[in-house]
Amino acid sequence: MKRRNFIVAALMISFNVMAQTTDPILMKINGKPITRSEFEYSFNKNNADGVLDKKDVNDYVPLFIDFKLKVAAAEEAQIDTLPGIRKELRGYKEQMVLPTLVDSNYIEREARKTYENTAARFAGQDLLKASHILVFLRQDATAEQQTKAKARIDSIYTVLKNGADFAEVAKSCSEDKGSAQRGGELGEFGKGMMIPEFENAAYSLQKGEMSAPIKTSVGYHIIKLTDRHPFESYEFHHDAIIKFLNSRGIREASANVLIDSLSRTNGQTRDEVINSLIEKMQESDSDMKNLSQEYYDGTLMYEISKSQVWDKAAKDEQGLAAYFSANKKKYAWKEPRFRGIIIHAKDEATLEQAKKALKKVDEDKWATTLTSKFNNDSTKLVRIERGIYKQGENSNIDYFVFKTGECKPLKEFPATGVYGNKAKKPLSYKDVRGQVTTDYQNELERQWLEQLHKKYTVEIDESVLSTVNKH
Repeated sequence: MKRRNFIVAALMISFNVMAQTTDPILMKINGKPITRSEFEYSFNKNNADGVLDKKDVNDYVPLFIDFKLKVAAAEEAQIDTLPGIRKELRGYKEQMVLPTLVDSNYIEREARKTYENTAARFAGQDLLKASHILVFLRQDATAEQQTKAKARIDSIYTVLKNGADFAEVAKSCSEDKGSAQRGGELGEFGKGMMIPEFENAAYSLQKGEMSAPIKTSVGYHIIKLTDRHPFESYEFHHDAIIKFLNSRGIREASANVLIDSLSRTNGQTRDEVINSLIEKMQESDSDMKNLSQEYYDGTLMYEISKSQVWDKAAKDEQGLAAYFSANKKKYAWKEPRFRGIIIHAKDEATLEQAKKALKKVDEDKWATTLTSKFNNDSTKLVRIERGIYKQGENSNIDYFVFKTGECKPLKEFPATGVYGNKAKKPLSYKDVRGQVTTDYQNELERQWLEQLHKKYTVEIDESVLSTVNKH
């Protein structure tokens, strides 16, 4: 008995050693283990063929660590518990699971039900295939209009009885323009799918027969029956029905039915069932496991980066101003630029009035001043463009400010002019806001990562690192 226990223990130790050897721990971020396979998945994906800035393993390690440090910060901030994030992660899991849970029995039952409902609607009647020629007649037509329509359909009928080709006559004479292009073809139809008078006339015909003119609520018709046959078997329509149901989301519906069934059987919530199914899938598919981890990490990293860097920088007006002030040389212009507005006016008098209206008005109120003074819902006397322009960016600025090229007025606003000043350098961060914001974001991220490196421990097993993509 003791010997048996010893053997079992030895086997367990061997198994654990083998498992660790198969996918050893490469590093720990804030105590959380990261396997070699997870690192390899990320490294290989981000350094595949076609990637411009490829890294070797040693160069990629710091980037990977920075990414994981942000995830650790997001988890500590409990971003993964926020309702919006939980909903997004839950949706991703469902996208992973649902396509694998197709319930063929459910789909087959729905297909059979669809067939039986359709067959019942046709009430045992044949399916027909017909063409027609229509002379349109309004229901409130005058006696004269009715007489003309009847005479026209009768003349067409006479031509057809004398041997004219039905399709050619339909193309040239039918007032149903849609079917006329097809030689009058209406396609296949069954009981209850056409106007009653039309349907009764069509069902009275045999294949190849043509009706005399009949009157319906839309006008006069001549019908030619090109085919009729009983409604085919389920097997005949099976593939078409399945294709139709697939286009209506039957596969996802069947997966949801199966999940609901598992939920009731196992006494679990829908989320618990999906989590359980994903865990089983990941046990046999390491790529899926790593892809799921990547999505989870990426979602958390994105959210915390928004709050700590991107949104923070974009909204921090004082920080942007201070960063610009400390790095003015970085944003120097090589050549002067014009900062102001282009005014397109209905006439020269309006243009001059517009320029006068801007005197002693702050620059950030130029646009609202002109639109409120010269434009309303019914009349627009001016159109304006505001910005900072260097030579070559706008033909009108080139003409009025840099004295090159030609003026290009708008057709609706032929009087064109400019209002503003030349500037040799940006006067504030707002003149180069996009560039300053990007640089400020980079600086905030650098500072943030510096704090994260101090806050969280990073342990790397160099012996495992040396085996990446070499085992």
